[in-house]
Amino acid sequence: MAGEGLSYAAAGVDIEAYERVLERVKPLIAATHGEEVVRGVGPFAGLYALPGGGHLAASADGVGTKIKVAIAASSHQGIGVDIVNHCVNDIATAGARPVFFLDYFATGKLDPQVFTQVIEGITIACREAGCALLGGETAEMPGVYALGDYDLAGFIVGMVPPGLMRDPKEIRAGDLLIGLPSSGLHTNGFSLVRKVFEGVPLSRVYSELGRPLGEELLEPHRSYLQELGSIAWKGAAHITGGGIYGNLPRCLPEGLGARLGRRSWVEPSIFELVRRRGRIADDEMFGTFNMGLGMILVVDRDEVPRSAQVVGEVVAHKTSERVVIS
Repeated sequence: MAGEGLSYAAAGVDIEAYERVLERVKPLIAATHGEEVVRGVGPFAGLYALPGGGHLAASADGVGTKIKVAIAASSHQGIGVDIVNHCVNDIATAGARPVFFLDYFATGKLDPQVFTQVIEGITIACREAGCALLGGETAEMPGVYALGDYDLAGFIVGMVPPGLMRDPKEIRAGDLLIGLPSSGLHTNGFSLVRKVFEGVPLSRVYSELGRPLGEELLEPHRSYLQELGSIAWKGAAHITGGGIYGNLPRCLPEGLGARLGRRSWVEPSIFELVRRRGRIADDEMFGTFNMGLGMILVVDRDEVPRSAQVVGEVVAHKTSERVVIS
């Protein structure tokens, strides 16, 4: 592949531009908050205080252009699993157990088979998470969506029992970072991935993958609810859009950063394939993808489980980069 290496921004997704716009509107959002809002924009889940000491945790998200791969492969059930697990993981970083979920499905013209497959995936993931699919909205919008296209968003609410909410201020330099393996790309970076594999049949089998490309790209987003319920963690980062560089700092207090050992975990083969075909720089890879770590937990050195995969440590933040991977 000749020419300059690919980037997420060149593929149409400019995360830095979004962050600049978000900073502009944060005061408007904050003006709607009362004392009950404990955490608003910034963390993976918003937190709302309840009488008696408990908290509601809420999050909303989408699946992104992974949907375009599902459409090309005529395989949609995994997309339903993706949206639930993505939202479940977001509120799990606040110590919440999911209570209920709602979906928003929008399309140009409703295809009953596609819609049924998506809802099947949503209900499978909701049952596994112990979460009720409370309702949702299905919208037909010809002229907005091309025939055959659709979009999917999810909205989740969970409960943090009294006394179980984590306080980022308890995180200290010297705490260790535990990496929970991803199942692959999960649900982010697909605008770039689709550019990398443009024109490649989804049926193609790469030797390093050992299965068709379409199956690899559509591998569902893992849920980490069980792991987060069994480990004594102090902070948790769900590694989604923005990659490790963009998401790990979101669970760390000001003045602290992270140092990760690149050889401390095994990257799934799909990431090296994407890197090689797109001639993508390392900084771009780690600022876009999860790179094999779907969730990173901050744990006290004395609380690290024997079987845990330690990938780094919390350090004092003295440089311009809050996350260093070497």
